[in-house]
Amino acid sequence: MSDRLNVCLLSDSFPPVIDGVANVMLNYSRIIQEKYGDVVVVAPRYPGESDEYPFTVVRYPSVMTPITADYRMGLPVPSIVRDIRKHPVDIIHCHCPFISSIVAKPLRQITGAPVVFTYHTKYDLDIAHSFDSELVQTVAKKLVVTNIEWCDEVWAVSRGAGENLKSMGYHGDYRVMENGVDFPKGPVGPESCHAVSIEHALPPDLPVFLYVGRMMWYKGIKLILDGLLKAKESGAAFKMIFAGGGEDFDEIKDLAYAHGLKNDCIFTGPVRDREKLRAYYSRADMFLFPSTFDTSGLAVREAAACGLASVLIRGSSAAESVTDEQNAILIGEDSNSLAWAVINLVNNREKMKTLGSRALDDLYFSWDTAVKNAYERYEQICESRKSLSKPKIAHKLNVVNIPKPAHKPKPRNPK
Repeated sequence: MSDRLNVCLLSDSFPPVIDGVANVMLNYSRIIQEKYGDVVVVAPRYPGESDEYPFTVVRYPSVMTPITADYRMGLPVPSIVRDIRKHPVDIIHCHCPFISSIVAKPLRQITGAPVVFTYHTKYDLDIAHSFDSELVQTVAKKLVVTNIEWCDEVWAVSRGAGENLKSMGYHGDYRVMENGVDFPKGPVGPESCHAVSIEHALPPDLPVFLYVGRMMWYKGIKLILDGLLKAKESGAAFKMIFAGGGEDFDEIKDLAYAHGLKNDCIFTGPVRDREKLRAYYSRADMFLFPSTFDTSGLAVREAAACGLASVLIRGSSAAESVTDEQNAILIGEDSNSLAWAVINLVNNREKMKTLGSRALDDLYFSWDTAVKNAYERYEQICESRKSLSKPKIAHKLNVVNIPKPAHKPKPRNPK
């Protein structure tokens, strides 16, 4: 297709929210608008939003949620679809199975545009974290699956994400479409790394470990702290940086101090400046990411983009693309395994450097490539939809003149 597609992207999560899906939305929108098509983003209203983007953003009313202060719940008022319809829509790409999918359904009915859905998160774990009632959990999971099954095509950010969706009761097919990173390939300059060292008083002779992400227990952070405690008790010396915020931030910090790691751990809070985040990745010696919750481990690719290798849980979705002892270290999901990895790496900083260099070469995957792949698939879906919607033309039959049968005399009436 040569014409620019009009792409409608919907998500319950979009800046000023900081999370993986918001990052995906921002990069899809930016690159599609710049290189391929015209974008309209549909998202809930948030305090502090500015929406000074080169693409259109349609906001709709939202309210605070009782579950977490980080997110607001959109209100699917009837005017949303009317506001979206002020802009042409050729294809709809939904990134959340809640309010966004509720908005996408009538939009498809009105426009006839096909709907693509991307499954980013293990929603069963999110649901279990948010609700104690098993009945409520069952209903919520069924709602997620129902809101996905009607879509025309389902994408998953990894094989693990797709299988997690199937474990919730989804019976359809899915296509793996990986996310990229918006970092350029390679670490930042020495001046930026030095600035991080000065800000946090990082001694040059101590290895630095790093975690980037939401400060939530289910991200494997307790495993990090327990493992670091055991490594320290075995004589390992290090600095550990936690970059991120979240509702468990205070509890995580309290446990670190209770473990006697106050002088070993640094808690930066949320890092919104992407260049500064690159500097953290570039200054660290190894990335600790023992999460079995994450479906793609976008932070792992960000780390790799800066020449930083990761310690990951063997068999996790975040570890799908790596090779143990070549561009990452794979461990069991227990603190003893993490402690063992830390102790060995502390005593072999050259190995961490080699692993990081290989991670940069093997794992780097840019957002430009990821969005190019997605847009090409958009075109294929739209072409298929056009083919299906064309009326079938009946073939004209060649008419052959067939002689009429000879006149048969009427039978005589019997006397």
